[in-house]
Amino acid sequence: MDESAAVLAARLSRRLLRRKSTIAVVESCTGGLLASTLTDISGASKWFTLGWVTYSNKAKSDQLGIDINYIEKHGAVSTQVASALAEGGRLKSSADLVISVTGIAGPRADESKKEVGLVHVGISTADGKRVKQAVFGGNRAENKDAFVTFALYTAIEQWDKLRDRDTKIEEKEQREREIEEDEMRLAEKKKVLEEAKATTLAPWQNEVWLENDRQNSDNSVGEEVDWDNSQKD
Repeated sequence: MDESAAVLAARLSRRLLRRKSTIAVVESCTGGLLASTLTDISGASKWFTLGWVTYSNKAKSDQLGIDINYIEKHGAVSTQVASALAEGGRLKSSADLVISVTGIAGPRADESKKEVGLVHVGISTADGKRVKQAVFGGNRAENKDAFVTFALYTAIEQWDKLRDRDTKIEEKEQREREIEEDEMRLAEKKKVLEEAKATTLAPWQNEVWLENDRQNSDNSVGEEVDWDNSQKD
Protein backbone atom coordinates (compact mmCIF):
# COMPACT_ATOMS: atom_id res chain seq x y z
CA MET A 1 0.00 0.00 0.00
CA ASP A 2 2.24 2.76 -1.27
CA GLU A 3 -0.60 5.25 -1.74
CA SER A 4 -1.79 7.52 1.05
CA ALA A 5 -5.22 7.34 2.61
CA ALA A 6 -6.20 10.61 0.89
CA VAL A 7 -5.26 9.24 -2.54
CA LEU A 8 -7.12 5.98 -1.93
CA ALA A 9 -10.18 7.88 -0.70
CA ALA A 10 -10.17 9.91 -3.93
CA ARG A 11 -9.89 6.76 -6.00
CA LEU A 12 -12.80 5.16 -4.15
CA SER A 13 -14.94 8.30 -4.50
CA ARG A 14 -14.47 8.29 -8.28
CA ARG A 15 -15.62 4.68 -8.45
CA LEU A 16 -18.71 5.46 -6.40
CA LEU A 17 -19.56 8.51 -8.50
CA ARG A 18 -19.15 6.54 -11.73
CA ARG A 19 -21.71 4.01 -10.54
CA LYS A 20 -23.88 6.56 -8.72
CA SER A 21 -23.34 4.48 -5.57
CA THR A 22 -23.17 5.41 -1.88
CA ILE A 23 -21.00 4.47 1.08
CA ALA A 24 -21.31 4.36 4.87
CA VAL A 25 -18.71 3.45 7.48
CA VAL A 26 -18.73 1.77 10.89
CA GLU A 27 -15.64 2.48 12.99
CA SER A 28 -14.36 1.38 16.33
CA CYS A 29 -10.60 1.73 16.81
CA THR A 30 -10.19 4.50 14.21
CA GLY A 31 -12.62 6.76 16.07
CA GLY A 32 -14.05 8.53 13.02
CA LEU A 33 -10.78 8.94 11.13
CA LEU A 34 -12.08 6.93 8.16
CA ALA A 35 -15.20 9.09 7.86
CA SER A 36 -13.07 12.20 8.19
CA THR A 37 -10.73 11.06 5.42
CA LEU A 38 -13.63 10.41 3.06
CA THR A 39 -15.45 13.64 3.85
CA ASP A 40 -12.29 15.68 3.34
CA ILE A 41 -13.12 15.30 -0.35
CA SER A 42 -15.17 18.16 -1.76
CA GLY A 43 -18.62 17.02 -2.87
CA ALA A 44 -18.58 13.94 -0.62
CA SER A 45 -22.27 14.44 0.14
CA LYS A 46 -23.03 12.99 -3.31
CA TRP A 47 -21.81 9.55 -2.25
CA PHE A 48 -21.11 9.53 1.53
CA THR A 49 -24.23 8.87 3.60
CA LEU A 50 -23.20 8.50 7.27
CA GLY A 51 -20.79 6.94 9.71
CA TRP A 52 -20.94 5.35 13.14
CA VAL A 53 -18.24 5.39 15.79
CA THR A 54 -19.26 2.40 17.90
CA TYR A 55 -16.38 2.29 20.31
CA SER A 56 -17.92 0.19 23.07
CA ASN A 57 -19.51 -3.22 22.74
CA LYS A 58 -22.79 -1.75 23.98
CA ALA A 59 -22.74 0.82 21.21
CA LYS A 60 -22.11 -1.90 18.64
CA SER A 61 -25.11 -3.75 19.94
CA ASP A 62 -27.43 -0.75 20.40
CA GLN A 63 -26.60 1.03 17.16
CA LEU A 64 -26.18 -1.88 14.77
CA GLY A 65 -28.26 -4.64 16.30
CA ILE A 66 -25.44 -7.08 17.03
CA ASP A 67 -26.19 -9.44 19.89
CA ILE A 68 -23.95 -8.50 22.82
CA ASN A 69 -23.37 -12.19 23.57
CA TYR A 70 -22.12 -12.67 20.01
CA ILE A 71 -19.62 -9.85 20.46
CA GLU A 72 -18.40 -11.21 23.79
CA LYS A 73 -18.10 -14.71 22.37
CA HIS A 74 -15.88 -13.76 19.44
CA GLY A 75 -14.35 -10.55 20.76
CA ALA A 76 -14.89 -7.07 19.38
CA VAL A 77 -11.73 -7.42 17.30
CA SER A 78 -12.61 -10.44 15.20
CA THR A 79 -13.60 -11.52 11.70
CA GLN A 80 -17.12 -12.29 12.90
CA VAL A 81 -17.76 -8.90 14.48
CA ALA A 82 -16.15 -6.96 11.60
CA SER A 83 -18.51 -8.77 9.23
CA ALA A 84 -21.54 -8.15 11.45
CA LEU A 85 -20.68 -4.45 11.79
CA ALA A 86 -20.41 -4.00 8.03
CA GLU A 87 -23.64 -5.87 7.37
CA GLY A 88 -25.48 -4.07 10.14
CA GLY A 89 -24.30 -0.74 8.78
CA ARG A 90 -25.50 -1.58 5.28
CA LEU A 91 -28.93 -2.62 6.49
CA LYS A 92 -29.28 0.52 8.63
CA SER A 93 -27.98 2.95 6.02
CA SER A 94 -29.11 1.30 2.76
CA ALA A 95 -25.73 2.34 1.33
CA ASP A 96 -24.33 0.36 -1.58
CA LEU A 97 -20.97 -0.15 0.15
CA VAL A 98 -20.16 -0.25 3.85
CA ILE A 99 -16.72 -0.46 5.46
CA SER A 100 -16.23 -1.53 9.06
CA VAL A 101 -13.00 -1.24 11.05
CA THR A 102 -12.25 -2.92 14.35
CA GLY A 103 -8.76 -3.36 15.75
CA ILE A 104 -6.26 -2.72 18.52
CA ALA A 105 -4.44 0.55 17.91
CA GLY A 106 -2.33 0.34 21.10
CA PRO A 107 -0.26 1.02 22.99
CA ARG A 108 -1.86 -1.77 25.04
CA ALA A 109 -4.36 -4.47 24.19
CA ASP A 110 -6.75 -3.65 27.07
CA GLU A 111 -7.55 -7.06 28.56
CA SER A 112 -7.23 -8.77 25.19
CA LYS A 113 -4.62 -11.35 24.31
CA LYS A 114 -4.67 -10.16 20.71
CA GLU A 115 -1.61 -8.27 19.53
CA VAL A 116 -1.40 -4.52 19.20
CA GLY A 117 -1.66 -3.40 15.59
CA LEU A 118 -4.20 -6.10 14.63
CA VAL A 119 -7.11 -4.86 12.52
CA HIS A 120 -10.11 -6.47 10.85
CA VAL A 121 -11.81 -4.65 7.96
CA GLY A 122 -15.29 -5.71 6.89
CA ILE A 123 -16.87 -4.92 3.53
CA SER A 124 -20.58 -5.35 2.87
CA THR A 125 -22.51 -4.90 -0.38
CA ALA A 126 -25.73 -6.34 -1.70
CA ASP A 127 -23.58 -9.05 -3.31
CA GLY A 128 -22.10 -10.30 -0.04
CA LYS A 129 -19.59 -9.71 2.75
CA ARG A 130 -15.81 -9.86 2.92
CA VAL A 131 -13.37 -9.48 5.80
CA LYS A 132 -9.59 -8.99 5.65
CA GLN A 133 -7.15 -8.66 8.51
CA ALA A 134 -3.65 -7.26 8.88
CA VAL A 135 -1.13 -6.46 11.59
CA PHE A 136 0.80 -3.18 11.77
CA GLY A 137 3.65 -2.25 14.08
CA GLY A 138 3.44 1.48 14.71
CA ASN A 139 2.38 3.57 17.64
CA ARG A 140 -1.26 4.41 18.28
CA ALA A 141 -1.49 7.29 15.80
CA GLU A 142 0.49 5.41 13.16
CA ASN A 143 -1.68 2.32 13.56
CA LYS A 144 -4.90 4.34 13.19
CA ASP A 145 -3.57 5.89 9.98
CA ALA A 146 -2.50 2.46 8.74
CA PHE A 147 -5.92 0.98 9.59
CA VAL A 148 -7.71 3.66 7.54
CA THR A 149 -5.36 3.19 4.59
CA PHE A 150 -5.82 -0.57 4.75
CA ALA A 151 -9.60 -0.20 4.97
CA LEU A 152 -9.73 2.01 1.88
CA TYR A 153 -7.40 -0.28 -0.04
CA THR A 154 -9.54 -3.30 0.89
CA ALA A 155 -12.74 -1.51 -0.13
CA ILE A 156 -11.32 -0.60 -3.55
CA GLU A 157 -10.03 -4.13 -4.06
CA GLN A 158 -13.39 -5.72 -3.27
CA TRP A 159 -15.34 -3.10 -5.25
CA ASP A 160 -13.19 -3.73 -8.33
CA LYS A 161 -13.66 -7.48 -8.03
CA LEU A 162 -17.42 -7.03 -7.99
CA ARG A 163 -17.33 -4.62 -10.93
CA ASP A 164 -15.08 -6.99 -12.91
CA ARG A 165 -17.59 -9.73 -12.29
CA ASP A 166 -20.46 -7.48 -13.36
CA THR A 167 -18.56 -6.49 -16.51
CA LYS A 168 -17.96 -10.12 -17.41
CA ILE A 169 -21.64 -10.91 -16.86
CA GLU A 170 -22.66 -7.93 -19.01
CA GLU A 171 -20.23 -8.96 -21.75
CA LYS A 172 -21.52 -12.53 -21.67
CA GLU A 173 -25.13 -11.35 -21.90
CA GLN A 174 -24.21 -9.05 -24.80
CA ARG A 175 -22.55 -11.93 -26.67
CA GLU A 176 -25.61 -14.12 -26.08
CA ARG A 177 -27.88 -11.36 -27.44
CA GLU A 178 -25.68 -10.96 -30.51
CA ILE A 179 -25.70 -14.71 -31.16
CA GLU A 180 -29.48 -14.79 -30.80
CA GLU A 181 -29.88 -11.86 -33.19
CA ASP A 182 -27.54 -13.53 -35.72
CA GLU A 183 -29.55 -16.74 -35.52
CA MET A 184 -32.79 -14.82 -36.08
CA ARG A 185 -31.32 -13.03 -39.10
CA LEU A 186 -30.05 -16.30 -40.56
CA ALA A 187 -33.42 -17.96 -40.01
CA GLU A 188 -35.20 -15.07 -41.76
CA LYS A 189 -32.73 -15.16 -44.64
CA LYS A 190 -33.19 -18.92 -44.98
CA LYS A 191 -36.97 -18.47 -45.01
CA VAL A 192 -36.76 -15.88 -47.80
CA LEU A 193 -34.43 -18.10 -49.86
CA GLU A 194 -36.70 -21.12 -49.42
CA GLU A 195 -39.73 -19.10 -50.51
CA ALA A 196 -37.86 -17.83 -53.56
CA LYS A 197 -36.71 -21.34 -54.41
CA ALA A 198 -40.24 -22.71 -54.05
CA THR A 199 -41.51 -20.05 -56.49
CA THR A 200 -38.78 -20.87 -59.00
CA LEU A 201 -39.49 -24.59 -58.86
CA ALA A 202 -43.27 -24.25 -59.51
CA PRO A 203 -43.52 -24.90 -63.36
CA TRP A 204 -47.32 -24.85 -63.40
CA GLN A 205 -47.24 -21.10 -62.96
CA ASN A 206 -45.40 -20.62 -66.26
CA GLU A 207 -47.73 -23.07 -67.99
CA VAL A 208 -50.76 -21.15 -66.79
CA TRP A 209 -49.40 -17.89 -68.04
CA LEU A 210 -48.42 -19.40 -71.35
CA GLU A 211 -51.85 -20.97 -71.76
CA ASN A 212 -53.49 -17.68 -70.95
CA ASP A 213 -51.31 -15.97 -73.49
CA ARG A 214 -52.44 -18.44 -76.16
CA GLN A 215 -56.11 -18.07 -75.26
CA ASN A 216 -55.99 -14.32 -75.24
CA SER A 217 -53.85 -13.84 -78.35
CA ASP A 218 -55.46 -11.75 -81.13
CA ASN A 219 -54.93 -13.70 -84.37
CA SER A 220 -56.50 -10.94 -86.50
CA VAL A 221 -53.72 -8.52 -85.97
CA GLY A 222 -52.05 -7.74 -89.31
CA GLU A 223 -54.82 -9.26 -91.52
CA GLU A 224 -56.92 -7.37 -94.06
CA VAL A 225 -60.47 -6.48 -92.99
CA ASP A 226 -63.46 -6.33 -95.32
CA TRP A 227 -65.53 -3.30 -94.49
CA ASP A 228 -69.27 -3.44 -95.00
CA ASN A 229 -70.07 -0.56 -97.33
CA SER A 230 -73.75 -1.45 -97.75
CA GLN A 231 -74.84 1.25 -95.35
CA LYS A 232 -74.01 4.79 -96.36
CA ASP A 233 -74.74 8.10 -94.83
